[in-house]
Amino acid sequence: MKLALPLFIAMLTLSISSTISAQADRWQQSIKYKMDIDMDVKKNRYKGKQYIQYVNNSPDALDKVFYHMYFNAFQPNSMMDMRSRTISDPDRRVGSRIASLKEDEIGYIKVKTLKHQGKKVKYEMVGTILEVTLNEPIEPGSSTLFEMDYEAQVPLQVRRSGRDSAEGVRFSMSQWYPKMANYDYQGWHANPYVGREFYGIWGDFDVTIHIDKKYVVGATGQLQNMDEIGYGYGSGKSKSKNGKITYKFLAENVHDFAWGADPDYTHETYQVMDGPLLHFLYQPGENTTENWQNLPKAMARAYKWMSARYGKYPYDNYYFVQGGDGGMEYPQLTLITGERSYGSLVGVSIHEWMHSWYQMVLATNEALYPWMDEGFTSFGSTETMDYLKKEGLVPGEVADNPFLGTFNGQANIALSGMEEPLSTHADHYTTNRAYGVGSYVKGQVFLKQLEYVIGKEAFDKALLDYYETWKFKHPNPNDFIRVFEKNSGLELDWYKEYMVNTTHYVDYAIDTIIYDGDAEVVLSKIGVMPMPLDVLVEGENGSKMMFNIPLQIMRGAKPNDSGMEKYQVLEDWPWTHPTYSLILPKKFGKIKQVTIDPNYGMVDVDRNNNLWPRQEVMSEGEK
Repeated sequence: MKLALPLFIAMLTLSISSTISAQADRWQQSIKYKMDIDMDVKKNRYKGKQYIQYVNNSPDALDKVFYHMYFNAFQPNSMMDMRSRTISDPDRRVGSRIASLKEDEIGYIKVKTLKHQGKKVKYEMVGTILEVTLNEPIEPGSSTLFEMDYEAQVPLQVRRSGRDSAEGVRFSMSQWYPKMANYDYQGWHANPYVGREFYGIWGDFDVTIHIDKKYVVGATGQLQNMDEIGYGYGSGKSKSKNGKITYKFLAENVHDFAWGADPDYTHETYQVMDGPLLHFLYQPGENTTENWQNLPKAMARAYKWMSARYGKYPYDNYYFVQGGDGGMEYPQLTLITGERSYGSLVGVSIHEWMHSWYQMVLATNEALYPWMDEGFTSFGSTETMDYLKKEGLVPGEVADNPFLGTFNGQANIALSGMEEPLSTHADHYTTNRAYGVGSYVKGQVFLKQLEYVIGKEAFDKALLDYYETWKFKHPNPNDFIRVFEKNSGLELDWYKEYMVNTTHYVDYAIDTIIYDGDAEVVLSKIGVMPMPLDVLVEGENGSKMMFNIPLQIMRGAKPNDSGMEKYQVLEDWPWTHPTYSLILPKKFGKIKQVTIDPNYGMVDVDRNNNLWPRQEVMSEGEK
């Protein structure tokens, strides 16, 4: 077939444009769940029917698929049980509890029938993963249908999900259904459940739950049969059949579905102006009612701050549900223990809702990059709680720098020898401490130090740009750092590589002051990780000068932000050079004091040598 040259060029241009777009946006698999659940609250069991419409947007033909069967982890000798009993610092909430579960206390999901395109397929249950061999592959670009009948038992509440929590909540239903594993540009992610993080496919959920009429249910998504259930869910207007009530929920563009149910729940709502409808489900009592009734006002104010600072929350509602074993995030819903002080209740609610930005919308692969979710979420919740304290909505002293304790925690583990690289898979950290500090603490440090490196104005702009650019696309560390490079005009790959792939730490020192005409301040690099430096020099005559020493590998320096203390940018410091000389003009006179990083913008593990003359400096945690 002969093509006219203009037409050929047009088609070629279209092909190249499509390729570039595909590379920039990355393909995402697509899924639609339709599920019908019949709950037996006396036996703590349920039967389920599941229909999945799955679209293979990848360039690969798939001859296998994998399902997560999370409830199977709550059985003696499961991988979660064995890991908890053999790790040196087990989670106290788990410990050896799984090993002692009785038959009616374990969790399980058992497949009764499974069909693909109407035909039965071979499958094997391997712990928490169902391995399915297809009769015919799912071709690229094609849509296909899976049908499953299954039965399940809700485990005694041990970790995150289950029945009969320590606070007496009947059902915390997370990780409760057969969930298709994600397939992306890195292949299948069929990780067994040993107690860490989650990764899923964005899609639509149409879920029907049949449960005892006494129960009040809160779930991901929008309730579709409000007229049958009644406003307030359990207000007495509901219709029942055979002693059961039916809840129908629809959730669009989410990668998971969770729900909570209890006969004693009080359900209250609060409409945020120009924002979502907030739902609060809790068991009333002297340890809950007052704090939970005060919670909506704080959450409404927090929403205004979070949407302006981190990006607009894209959904119409959010549920705060008493349940679980601490706090755990899900799309449009969190399960949190409710018998807390008011400050603690606000804190956990903010943290779990903040996950909606970094895990429910951006949704990095938590198993591979937990710090990009937990750390960035912790950064946001630290800032938000600081804002609420300033507004007088939560108790607590307003700190000059709310991240100083976080910096101290990172310095401590860096010097302990127990730190592991952030590139470690979440399940494969050798200690819970290393995972916890890496994911929650160093993830915060990653962001806060980056603000120090590129400047606040560029950082604030990039933070919003990251959200808008990568929402609903599963970004990785390189995707993140490229956004900040583009917004700052600086090269930042060195920062990402040191922070993610190594455990090298920062330690700079003021060696000596030399007077030979001009005054010379000699600085030395003791730690392996390089960083640009802010240096404050104060003269005996009362003069002050702030300097910024960029790294040569940055290919530039942070600008003088408006409203910030002005500084003079000096010659680059090559990372290979162990020392650097800062020359002051003779007119500056005698030096009274020199301080490296006077505003605590980075984690320097020994701040005592950041000051000249030497004197004992309080650690971040002591301030």
